[in-house]
Amino acid sequence: MAKRKTKFMCQECGYESPKWMGKCPGCGQWNKMVEEVESTGSTRRGAFANTGNSGVAAKATPITSIETVSEPRITTDLNELNRVLGGGVVRGSLVLIGGDPGIGKSTLLLQVSYQLAKKAHSVLYISGEESMRQTKLRADRLGVTSDNLLVYSETNLQEISLTIENTNPDFVIVDSIQTIFHPEVTSAPGSVSQVRECTAELMRIGKTKGIAIFIVGHVTKEGSIAGPRLLEHMVDTVLYFEGERHHTYRILRAVKNRFGSTNEMGIFEMKEMGLEEVANPSEIFLEERSQGASGSTVVASMEGTRPVLVEIQALISPTSFGNPRRMATGIDHNRVSLLMAVLEKRVGLLLANQDAYLKVAGGVKLDEPAIDLAVAVSIASSFRDKPTRATDCIIGEVGLTGEVRRVSRIEQRVQEAAKLGFERIILPENNLGGWTPPQGVELIGVSSVSHALKVTLGG
Repeated sequence: MAKRKTKFMCQECGYESPKWMGKCPGCGQWNKMVEEVESTGSTRRGAFANTGNSGVAAKATPITSIETVSEPRITTDLNELNRVLGGGVVRGSLVLIGGDPGIGKSTLLLQVSYQLAKKAHSVLYISGEESMRQTKLRADRLGVTSDNLLVYSETNLQEISLTIENTNPDFVIVDSIQTIFHPEVTSAPGSVSQVRECTAELMRIGKTKGIAIFIVGHVTKEGSIAGPRLLEHMVDTVLYFEGERHHTYRILRAVKNRFGSTNEMGIFEMKEMGLEEVANPSEIFLEERSQGASGSTVVASMEGTRPVLVEIQALISPTSFGNPRRMATGIDHNRVSLLMAVLEKRVGLLLANQDAYLKVAGGVKLDEPAIDLAVAVSIASSFRDKPTRATDCIIGEVGLTGEVRRVSRIEQRVQEAAKLGFERIILPENNLGGWTPPQGVELIGVSSVSHALKVTLGG
């Protein structure tokens, strides 16, 4: 009989210790060490078990003698999902999808399963949270019917592995990884050890058999995927499904992708018959924009290879406290404080006794430097209570000396703004020239924040 030993493992970072500690040395969190009992006599090997993708024993090979074969990606009917994945699904890849409860993860994967099954691919949908009848009810609501889509309700990883061996599917959906357990690991399902071992076994199956596997991960109250951070390092792609449960729009982002860019964003709308992709998200983000309101500007931001026009709103009001408040949604509040300091020092706006509230309309998160000038103009517009022109689009990075610096991909940004009817584009002076702007659009180059405020707000 295998000997068993006890160890303590951090639920946040996976740090192991032979004894319990109040504070984890790995991540610094308190009261995160839990007791785990493992079998030292197990014959389980590593994730790849010293085998290649073909399942045979691998050996060290010079990199110059390795032959590469370009396998075409498998595309779904959702172009937004294909864009986020980098062009489609790669065979043998392991994709982790996380998101808040009820956001639509299971709906998205069931729709994708149906689309792949319609293209003559065999799909095995493993549900650890719902029975097969419950999955069938959701499938009926979404109109999902295909003989190539197999549904299996099980939480024992050994039974799941045997079923995958017998059915030999092209794709496997696991919903969710926190409900699956390995019988040789004595801890409860969802614990650090169980999540790590189950993911490693699924990764071994996917790599050796060339099966693309999608796994659903629960998230913590902070919004990160539950379990050790090691889980995100093990998989090939990590997708986050974001949005408000009480709003219809959902945003799919890639925070890790070994087969494509991590800057892409997919927009979906939740409807009665499931998720539908949004072809032009700029119209969605600007459809409820108020006309003639101070503190509102529009910026053309790049999300990967796609330009997206979003509205930035600012509200500046005298503070009632000793320290003014700085709150931002969709923008880093440190960037807001930096831009307000530039406006005070370089432009002369007295903002030290003003509360500042900023928001990106539509729930989008912006982190590129090209939004700096639009944020600065929004703050000045609200402070002076002077609205900007509704047909202005503002693009530019702001330096600490108040200069406006050039941005990348200016041509795509301007074309997207022109397509939606914007007549004036305020952009860095150094971005002028070298390209042909669209007809009917006036380009105004600015060299400093003061210059931009004169153009947008007057003297």
